[in-house]
Amino acid sequence: MTAWGAKARTLADDLERGGDLRTTPWREAIRAVPRHALVPRHFTQNSDATWRPVDRDTDPEHWLDAIYSNTTLITALNGQQAVSSSTMPGLMVSMLETLNVRDGDRVLEIGTGTGYNAALLAHRLGSDRVFSVDVDTELVDLARERLAAIGYSPVLIARDGDQGLTEYAPFDRIISTCAVPAIPRSWIEQTTQRGLILADFKPSGLAGNLALLQRDGDTATGRFLPDWAGFMTMRHDDRAPQPRQPPRTRAGGRERRTSAPAPPWTHSVPWFLAQFGMPDNLTFGQSIDDVTGDPGDIFLSATDGSWCEVSTQEDNGSRPVLEGGPVALWGHFERAYDRWQAVGEPGWERFGLTVTPNTHTVWLDDSNGNTTRTLAT
Repeated sequence: MTAWGAKARTLADDLERGGDLRTTPWREAIRAVPRHALVPRHFTQNSDATWRPVDRDTDPEHWLDAIYSNTTLITALNGQQAVSSSTMPGLMVSMLETLNVRDGDRVLEIGTGTGYNAALLAHRLGSDRVFSVDVDTELVDLARERLAAIGYSPVLIARDGDQGLTEYAPFDRIISTCAVPAIPRSWIEQTTQRGLILADFKPSGLAGNLALLQRDGDTATGRFLPDWAGFMTMRHDDRAPQPRQPPRTRAGGRERRTSAPAPPWTHSVPWFLAQFGMPDNLTFGQSIDDVTGDPGDIFLSATDGSWCEVSTQEDNGSRPVLEGGPVALWGHFERAYDRWQAVGEPGWERFGLTVTPNTHTVWLDDSNGNTTRTLAT
């Protein structure tokens, strides 16, 4: 057995023990697909936040081990920003298991990346049943070349992912390996009736989760997966400049105190629910103390001029808030957090999503029964 073959079998065994890998077809796919042929180089981050390449020549000892570990690998950079990755195999195979692919299904993948997921699908279904799109022409060309070299030939198209692939539709399954602020109508229209869509629905940044939806007419509805997961936000082929955030200024800031937790994104469900009341183009982050290097204040800001700064230092159960602009950003999180607490702090598995031509509605427990609560629309 080859060195990579032994490592691939070990990876499959590890994923099975961890509960991500549950069925024989996907076990065989993990063992059979040479991930190293699709990820000949990846990048690891140094302590100063710069990146260094890792490949067969620069670090042969650790290169193959990293490829066949349950690790997300950064595979493309734009300056110092990561723009493409090969997703953690455990998450990828867990999503494929959740998608409940059947023999003969036609599957559209949104986000080709390295082509590893397309290779797993092609091994399971046959290349003629697998289709994949990515906005990055160079990545698509590389993936096509590398897939062909290991015997797979799915249809790969360089295209904006939210368009889907009309000319090859319909699909029995659509799987998105990038986060989207709304489920595109094209995906629903290109899915067969009763077909499934698995997508990372995130209205803003880290706020959201994977949802498994089933098409029924012009609607798609389903539940969020129990465990939080996240992907890079979908990139688009337009080059329109991003809206600029106005500078935050303390002048005119409103001071008060809050008992809501900070950072808010550590409470993923109420942080998600808060997004439905937030202005567009929200940004957020955490300052770093120049002296100690420790995490400092939380900040939120939006292009409408709304902003807030929230201390992480608690005093008698509350912390100071300073906010300004037309919308009280922290207030949206506070209200979502209070509502979440009032209904028993439910986990992701109790929430669902219904997408119609005009709305996205998040509900709790049952979309059709008396326990339905439309917590956000």
